[in-house]
Amino acid sequence: MDKIFIRGWLLFVGLLVAVVLGGIRWTEKKPTTFIPLKSYGAPISNPMIVIPAGDFLMGSDAGGRNEQPTRTVSLSAFQINQFEITQYQYGEFIKATGHRSPLSRYSKNVERFNDPNQPVVYVSWLDAEAFCLWQGARLPTEAEWEKAAKGAGANSWPWGEEGKSIYGNFLGADDGNPYTSFVGSLRKDQSPYQIYDMAGNAQEWVSDWYEELYYKKGPAKNPMGPERGDMKTLRGGSWNDSYLSGRTTARIKMFPDYRDTTVGFRCAKG
Repeated sequence: MDKIFIRGWLLFVGLLVAVVLGGIRWTEKKPTTFIPLKSYGAPISNPMIVIPAGDFLMGSDAGGRNEQPTRTVSLSAFQINQFEITQYQYGEFIKATGHRSPLSRYSKNVERFNDPNQPVVYVSWLDAEAFCLWQGARLPTEAEWEKAAKGAGANSWPWGEEGKSIYGNFLGADDGNPYTSFVGSLRKDQSPYQIYDMAGNAQEWVSDWYEELYYKKGPAKNPMGPERGDMKTLRGGSWNDSYLSGRTTARIKMFPDYRDTTVGFRCAKG
């Protein structure tokens, strides 16, 4: 009886271990499930929001070398799109002008990017500039973009100082979006001026030529960036970036003809 009991006990333990290990392996291989996008239906409007004239703190002494030093910058009043330019808006531009399509050169998962209310991506700086001119507008300067993102203070993210990946559309499944989200759908990613998606969703072209140490010598009133250069500047993070890239002072350089599914823009006036 003792031998039969021992054999039975060993068999039970073996089966239990197999089930547990099998469960662990299944968990490790289980594909990530994302929350499906829910369409707004009709294309949403994308109004221009007025940013009042006045001073704000530009740059960050705690950031990278190209973000330093923190300085007080004065800007005239201007307007900026509340949301990133949408696929619908850009589609109307293409129909009216015959401009090239942003979707013509990539096809992998293309259906996950082209809802009318998702931001247009895969656009170069030249494409973005052409759209804004067609709208009677222009790309925002770095200074304008940063003030619109942080307000008059020194917010590290549009919503404040608490950096969390679920607050905007960043890399990973935490926010429920494997690719771009509908503009304005992550309500936490909102600046003091109610401008949306300036931390995540798509990186955004601005008008300035890039210069690493420009903040050390740029004018304190309405800085426009260097007069010339090789690279343009991108601001904000994207669906494929860490939330750290979505800080309001983060700066990235890129060639003006660069296109990627992480890159979009919004326009400004004034």
